[in-house]
Amino acid sequence: MTAWTPASMPDLSGKSAVVTGANSGIGFPTALELARHGAHVVVAARDRGRGEEAVARILREVPGAQVEYGRLDLADLSSVREFAAGVRELDLLINNAGIAMVPKGTTKDGFEMQFGTNHLGHFALTGLLLPLLAAAPGARVVTVSSDAHNAGRIDFDDLGLERRYGRMAAYGRSKLANVLFALELQRRADKAGVGLLSTVTHPGATATRIVKVGPLQPLVGLLLKPAAAGAVPSLYAATSPDVRGGEFFGPKAKPLVPSERAGSEELAARLWEVSAELTGVRYEALAGR
Repeated sequence: MTAWTPASMPDLSGKSAVVTGANSGIGFPTALELARHGAHVVVAARDRGRGEEAVARILREVPGAQVEYGRLDLADLSSVREFAAGVRELDLLINNAGIAMVPKGTTKDGFEMQFGTNHLGHFALTGLLLPLLAAAPGARVVTVSSDAHNAGRIDFDDLGLERRYGRMAAYGRSKLANVLFALELQRRADKAGVGLLSTVTHPGATATRIVKVGPLQPLVGLLLKPAAAGAVPSLYAATSPDVRGGEFFGPKAKPLVPSERAGSEELAARLWEVSAELTGVRYEALAGR
């Protein structure tokens, strides 16, 4: 069977997409290919300079592309709300941005940094944009996780990781939360009768800015695959007509099975309620249908 590539993507003219963290890493080739295939793309990034440079790079590669920059800091819920308020239509939301293995710290709202940025920021963003997605036929949400979710654990009595902080443990927890969220979003959309596809992806070991390797940096290009390859699962999940809600795709767009913990509906439901309480985003578009 021939491997799926971005060349297989359909014409996306008339579609609108938001890609978080689209200024670098796998987010950039994700935004580039969506724009190349006709979508109107918002490059959502915290740093304006890098975001606008990403837009310029896309326009150099795809003259006439419909692409713009939108400032979004997922570690600041007020920024998430401001960004969401400026979006007018949306068919594809790619929850791509992430941080990894950072020192212990907190977001502007006081959440542990990796959990707050990678999960809570995207939970809030998706909920705030959900009315637009629910109104768009064939809308999709793609959430980028990692195989690190397999080692993730969530202690609801210590979400701040005050008892013990480990960089990798915190990252794995945030990636577990990504999978739980994506699968629960599909379950809730199905129950509410909202025609939305929510999927989750694992890009594989990719040479991006999320990898902090210090003196080993020169080896990154040899040991890890390029960002464009890491974008393939997201692009497949966002555009292939063969995708079904609740699926998990890995490198080369091959189907994956989430860990047993990530597939727990009970854990997902609890995380959802806690996330709604912490962010104040209640997903009214899925309620009362």
